[in-house]
Amino acid sequence: MSSGDRVRAAAVKLFAAKGFHGTGIRDLAQEAELSSASLYHYMGTKEDLLVEIMATSLRRLLDAAAKATAGAGDPVARLRTLVALHVLAHAAQPAETRVVDNEVDALSDAARARVVALRDEYEGLWAQAIEDGAAAGVFHTAHPAVTRLALLEMCSGVARWYSPHGPLPLEGLATHYAELALRALGHTGEVTVTDLRQCLEVVAQVWDMGV
Repeated sequence: MSSGDRVRAAAVKLFAAKGFHGTGIRDLAQEAELSSASLYHYMGTKEDLLVEIMATSLRRLLDAAAKATAGAGDPVARLRTLVALHVLAHAAQPAETRVVDNEVDALSDAARARVVALRDEYEGLWAQAIEDGAAAGVFHTAHPAVTRLALLEMCSGVARWYSPHGPLPLEGLATHYAELALRALGHTGEVTVTDLRQCLEVVAQVWDMGV
């Protein structure tokens, strides 16, 4: 692993565990096995490092969502896939996704605007699927925006507690969350998830992991 990669890995680990403000330069240097002086050669400012982590992770989610839903006109299939993908990504990359979900308020105004724009673009895929489902009469909710936010919060929470040693395998967990999401949207039809293998492969490709 290069020094730059060590710095990024250290930041992801520490920001997720201690928060951005709770992590000092000495903490990063020690975790990355570098001197404090040489650390800045690989990261710029501490905020620059946080923005890179958050923006990269959000672009990965966007890329994964685009790949997994490509050609899916059916809003039920699209929403089901988005939920499964979000759960799988948060379970596979809990530290990175926790940083994205928890540290927006630590950013300066300009940096926050950049990150929030990416987050809004990603959430827009969910909003469009819900809107299309409501227009097609397959989703029934009086408060689509609130329901969307509740579903995202529910799925993001997986990063805080998922364990491969838990009662459900990852595929079963993603399937169950997709079922919960569709029920929350008032969908009464078929809710089985048949494309989990594709979701798993997309997550692995986007995050450079093995399936």
